[in-house]
Amino acid sequence: MTPMIPVPSLDDLLDRTHVVALPMRARFRGVTTREALLIEGPRGWGEWAPFVEYSDEEAATWLAGALESAFVGLPPATQDFVEVNATIPAVEPRLVPELLARYPGCRTVKVKVVEKGQGLGEDVARVEAVREACPGVRIRVDANRGWALNQAVEAACRLGPLDYMEQPCATVEELAALRGALREKGLATRVAADESIRRARDPYRVAELRAADVAVLKVAPLGGVRRLLEIARHMGECEMSVTVASALDTAVGMNAGLVAAASLPQPQAPAGLATQSLFVEDVAAPRRLVDGRLSTAAVVPGEARLRGLAASAERRRWWIERLGRCLDHLH
Repeated sequence: MTPMIPVPSLDDLLDRTHVVALPMRARFRGVTTREALLIEGPRGWGEWAPFVEYSDEEAATWLAGALESAFVGLPPATQDFVEVNATIPAVEPRLVPELLARYPGCRTVKVKVVEKGQGLGEDVARVEAVREACPGVRIRVDANRGWALNQAVEAACRLGPLDYMEQPCATVEELAALRGALREKGLATRVAADESIRRARDPYRVAELRAADVAVLKVAPLGGVRRLLEIARHMGECEMSVTVASALDTAVGMNAGLVAAASLPQPQAPAGLATQSLFVEDVAAPRRLVDGRLSTAAVVPGEARLRGLAASAERRRWWIERLGRCLDHLH
């Protein structure tokens, strides 16, 4: 049974919060500095970092996940290590080998595509650079809803063999149509759903319409580890595979993601949780990536790192005001 998540008052949280700003090595999802509000709770650390453009209603779901980690505590990890994929932002192809070198032992690579100002040609070149640098590696591409149906079909044809295309189109109906179109063309590329699950009022509709082969699940947007595991069980019953991924989490948020991935039936597909290397600095020392796997042991922020990465007073006020509004949603 899922425990109730306590919802403290804003006054109760103020002394427990740290707002940090982490510089990125390269633009990722349009972000060059990742801001997050961290909560030091009685049962552990929680991370609240909904993207700034998200509504208070949506951000409140992320807050539920942070409160679960801080006030209920994470469930124990059932595995010591989790296999992960490498992640390549929408960079120039010449930069790909240097980025891949940060992911020793990873046998799967996720490549960001459909960056604003770029076309399919740049995406194809980036994917080919990955193949050239790591022959035989499995490749996933993440389009973040960027293609129309016909564009997604063209991309699947031009990008070559892929493990899956993550959220290539915006709607569940388009994903279902794309899945059928790829089968008609004899392409084995699978379709994965991300936003159609974590940003949907009904996260199960993807499974009901058989619109995807893979569910990409993220702890924070789904409201915590326990809710993610409930959704994962349902997806598995509908014969969908599951990949646990990061929502560009700091080391604190990564604690929850790794526990979630380790709690799923094994063996699991490589998780999208090796994103700490995208930060120049993080609130805790980076986990060591060994043979493409990360330890599930929890880490805690260091005081010196929290001070050094503290956001400006203006940005802290912005986050605290937002926190108050989202607590009202939860109440």
